Amino acid sequence: MPKTPERCQEIREEMRTKILHDSMLYFARNGFAGTKISDLAKQIGIAQGTIYLYFKSKEDLFNEIFSLISNEKDIKELKLLSQAPIPAKQKIRMLSKSIMEKLTQDDSYAAKVALNTQVLFEKNDFVSENTTYQSDLYKYTAKIIEQGQREKSVISGSPMKLTDFYWGVVYLYALKKLFTSKYEMITAEDLARSLLKDNCGKD
Repeated sequence: MPKTPERCQEIREEMRTKILHDSMLYFARNGFAGTKISDLAKQIGIAQGTIYLYFKSKEDLFNEIFSLISNEKDIKELKLLSQAPIPAKQKIRMLSKSIMEKLTQDDSYAAKVALNTQVLFEKNDFVSENTTYQSDLYKYTAKIIEQGQREKSVISGSPMKLTDFYWGVVYLYALKKLFTSKYEMITAEDLARSLLKDNCGKD
């Protein structure tokens, strides 16, 4: 029985979605420069020409993926958290819990973290004084850290360097999620402790 035009369109959309999802994971593991369409097609399990039916080039495919991994929602949530009238140690625990839940449960989130970090590195948008790069995600995290330092609940040091370290830990475990099948994931409390003082209780 021939497929209806509607079903044919559904199949095309399903294939496009599969290509985007699997390519996102592949780019996150191998980087843009390390990705070849021929290898990517083998990984997905489709013919190389199938990818070109949906995307004109590797650049076109990557740009589409990058539009999907926009962290605008994460930044908006982090901005609201940074402005909340609660102690910084509570903010850090809330942020760490949210990150680790998503990182543990969702390969796509791990790929999103990895790809966004790679793109930031490629931009070479560094702050010379602290050798860390600028982004709104970093800006609002640093704001929470500064609050915590005023409240004596966060360790001392450059807020931007501490921010870099915090998100560096997240990036590391995103890579572990993507590259290894067996690994021990840290807890949200472990992540929070990378910023909080030892004597900062759970209250």
